[in-house]
Amino acid sequence: MLSISDAELLECKGLREEEYGVIESIHPGYSSGDIATNVLKLEIPVDFPDAKTVTIVQDETLGLTSTSVNTDMHAQQIISVSSLPPLVISLTLPPSYPLYSPPHIASIHANHAWLPHQCPPLRAILMKMWQPGEGVLYNWIEFIRTGEFLYELSFMSATDGHTIQITHPSPQVLAPLLKAFDVSAKSIQFSQNSYPCPICLISVKGSRCVQLNCGHIFCRSCLEEFWKMCIAEGEVGRVGCPDPECVKLGREADVEDIVRVVTQTEMRRYRWLKEKKALEKDPSIVHCPMTFCQNPVPKPSDQNDGSGWERLRSCSRCSFSFCAFCRRTWHGPITSCPIAYSEKLVLEYLAHSEGSIGRQSIETRFGRTNVLKLIATYEEERANKEWLEASTMACPGCQIHVEKSLGCNHMTCAKCHQHFCYRCGTKLPGSDPYKHFSTTGQPCYNKLFDFQAETEEWQPLEGFEAH
Repeated sequence: MLSISDAELLECKGLREEEYGVIESIHPGYSSGDIATNVLKLEIPVDFPDAKTVTIVQDETLGLTSTSVNTDMHAQQIISVSSLPPLVISLTLPPSYPLYSPPHIASIHANHAWLPHQCPPLRAILMKMWQPGEGVLYNWIEFIRTGEFLYELSFMSATDGHTIQITHPSPQVLAPLLKAFDVSAKSIQFSQNSYPCPICLISVKGSRCVQLNCGHIFCRSCLEEFWKMCIAEGEVGRVGCPDPECVKLGREADVEDIVRVVTQTEMRRYRWLKEKKALEKDPSIVHCPMTFCQNPVPKPSDQNDGSGWERLRSCSRCSFSFCAFCRRTWHGPITSCPIAYSEKLVLEYLAHSEGSIGRQSIETRFGRTNVLKLIATYEEERANKEWLEASTMACPGCQIHVEKSLGCNHMTCAKCHQHFCYRCGTKLPGSDPYKHFSTTGQPCYNKLFDFQAETEEWQPLEGFEAH
């Protein structure tokens, strides 16, 4: 047995205390225990400088077999993480450490059991790192913290250095645990660091900042003030990353980020404005005709035009099914709308001469008052149709009629933003809408503006005579 003098034991104690102080100053929280009793516990997380791909495969050494179809699906899980749960090393330091004896490792355990229990190869590697007269605890911490031990255990791919393979009895159980730990570790690290806010130009603690999905970081107060102003003014398209690069790309913020910053009242207004904006862009959306509902109902995406079923609308709020054309209760894809039927009845009535038996038969069947109302409605609709055809042009995109008072014949629909020619109704490309008016041989060549003679517009004032 090695005989050690009291002076050497005192020197060993001083070296142990010095090593423990270095660990506490550089990596606070990594070590715990009582240095006076020489019983310590090292809890060392594994942090990578960049994300690693972790492949978790089924541990076949356990001999577990299953006839389930889902066995192959759960036999392997692939995730991407930047950190792994810590290794916990329980150890005791002999009185002669570090001059003559190495530390004694009582146990090695990995949180969530992602490393094999006790891991004898790792224990052997750690013991080989000790050299007489030198402290080894700090080297152990760096060896594990940087993930270097994964190369020694052949867990890390030596070819690319970005792939880690772990064997585990239940890969489908371990994968979400490792992913959740990685998210939590990133959140803790983010909250502890300080970041300069590009808006107020002040360095703010991460706990008072928000990192958007694009990677840019802003202090919460600046981002909250900017987004609240955009929502209050109805400019939901500007609720996004304020960084100039993202503003140029028109990148809007995710709903998850907005919920973290604004209040519930502002979030409700944001959702309402987004829905309203979507409705304005889609000309096929109609509102429920029920007066107590008025919910916007979109066109079904699984119906083709021409089948008749494209007219069917089912309100998601009140469950009322109606026809998109006549706004009445759904009458089937074959049955014509009541408006078209009333027009046919009116034309049949007007085809008979006044006082004839045909008119009397129709009046007896439907009632003279009802027939006269239908005629008045028909005459009004016909007059409106004639006026629309004579004085307006329908947008070729959404069929909304547009009346031009003055200006050029290049039109941009305010509803669907379709470019078209007011003279002939032709769709125009948004990139070069004026090519239509400058192409020889076209009906609208040199017709960008419609000029009228001043003599046609001039009206003499009362009391003055033209000479």
